[in-house]
Amino acid sequence: MTLPRQCIRELYEEACRREIEALKPGNVHVFAGGHRMSADQFLTSARVSSGPLTDPLLPVGGRIVEAVRETRRHVATNTNLGIVLLSAPLARAAEMDGKDLRANLGHVLDGLTLEDAGAAFEAIVLAAPGGLGSAAAHDVHEPAKVGLQEAMQEAAGRDRIAFQYISSFSDVFETGMPALKAAVGRGEGGMWPAIHAYMAFLATFPDSHVARRHGPDAAAKIRDEAGSVRSRLVSAEDAATRLRLLAEFDRSLKSRAINPGTSADLTVASLFALLLCDQLA
Repeated sequence: MTLPRQCIRELYEEACRREIEALKPGNVHVFAGGHRMSADQFLTSARVSSGPLTDPLLPVGGRIVEAVRETRRHVATNTNLGIVLLSAPLARAAEMDGKDLRANLGHVLDGLTLEDAGAAFEAIVLAAPGGLGSAAAHDVHEPAKVGLQEAMQEAAGRDRIAFQYISSFSDVFETGMPALKAAVGRGEGGMWPAIHAYMAFLATFPDSHVARRHGPDAAAKIRDEAGSVRSRLVSAEDAATRLRLLAEFDRSLKSRAINPGTSADLTVASLFALLLCDQLA
């Protein structure tokens, strides 16, 4: 079974919408902007990037660079590089025959080429993500010399999005999606499944965007803070208490200019993957 392009496109935009409508501490959401960005910029980015991201005539790398290029035409800041890097292989996997999205994804990742790497490098430089420096090997400012998966292998130890490329998206399928399913299984609706997925990422791994901007010790500290908030969130008995906990943590992080962008990107990918799996079932 394959999914038609329009379906994949709509599910991608839906995943982006659900993520931005969730109160994710430290990140941009409809309850509050942050880091000189607004929720509307993210919604616009989802809409304009969905076309190239789901173009069956483009390889994965081409989808990434064209989605970022289209975003930059409409939004003058980096809103979605991580989202696009994660979503392009998922979109391609959904086009393939078969119901096992992760198995298809493995074939997509194994088939990534030097051209895919070059296009992804171009997209990264174009997006200019915060904290991007130079690398000892496979620097994005230089021409690609290896395939995209090999380039991601070199970066995987310091970048959680790169790690997905060498682990068959293990965090998405083994942390994010289970958190979403567990929340739905408890009867949680609206923004809450996305919040639980986001908090699962934030409390489990040091956010690599935070680490790039503020250092590994700061990222580990935020992970520990998130673990405490997550525990209190789970034990809270009413929505008002939950919202107060999230809003307080949101203000605290933003007052320190902490933006756990990688956790947000992984949340979008988890939502997208789950929506795709539901359609393929």
